Amino acid sequence: MTMTHGGQRLPDSWGDRIRAMAQGLITPVTARQAATVLLLRDTPADGPEVHMLRRRTSMAFAAGMYAYPGGGVDPRDERPVGWAGPSPAVWAERLGLDRPDAAQAVVCAAVRETFEEAGVLLAGPDASSVVADTTGDAWEADRRALVAHELSFADLLGRRDLVLRSDLLGPWARWTTPEFEERRYDTWFFVAALPDGQLTRDVSGEADHTVWTSPTAAAAAHDAGELLMMPPTLATLRALTPRADVADVLAASAGRDMTAVLARLETTGEEIVVSWPGHEEFTLRVPRHAPSAEGTG
Repeated sequence: MTMTHGGQRLPDSWGDRIRAMAQGLITPVTARQAATVLLLRDTPADGPEVHMLRRRTSMAFAAGMYAYPGGGVDPRDERPVGWAGPSPAVWAERLGLDRPDAAQAVVCAAVRETFEEAGVLLAGPDASSVVADTTGDAWEADRRALVAHELSFADLLGRRDLVLRSDLLGPWARWTTPEFEERRYDTWFFVAALPDGQLTRDVSGEADHTVWTSPTAAAAAHDAGELLMMPPTLATLRALTPRADVADVLAASAGRDMTAVLARLETTGEEIVVSWPGHEEFTLRVPRHAPSAEGTG
């Protein structure tokens, strides 16, 4: 049975797995580190827009959900790479990591995945410039090689004499997939302005639709049951809604709390309450015992 809550579709397995977790029958799998980027652009009158993609219904995780370009950290993301902006040590402090190389990997994953899934590259020849166009055949060949793991991101930048522009990213949030999930990610969310001259492209093999939308419109569409999203996506959208423009978003990123948001389970009477600290709208109440199939027709 499909679970719904507050207009959002939740994974079919959640009810049974939440009950199993509450009974101590599930050992949480280790969350894989991941990164995702909210690409933003200004509009003449309606504030910033954000680039979103809809994950294919065939995907094992968040199928059919709207999300941002992103994915898991590749071990090769720790390789030495041309770098501009705050150092990996500074990023380690910002992201709550204890190793600069681990922070570098998360930032590299954010930039790499944005290129792989949206065709946008946050890199340039030096610390004050960004590549202006990534739509040519040679760029597409490199993007496909990255997706196929035939090319590392460090090799791509080195081959093209580019440096990663870490200063173009702003840390926005960190969410860890609930412990009862079968696939888990420890995901850092970043914000970034769409570089001048670059265009997003519908190139992700994991998505079947992309859209530029205002955070307010996207959140309203979710609330109306028109756009399906997981809690972290909706929460990050809601945090964008009061911002006047992209510059305002990037300025606000400097003060964001990057403590990981992780669901908590509490059994009260005949219910299991699932809550996300600081995000009460996502609170779920699941019956301790699975509904009987008798009499359901």
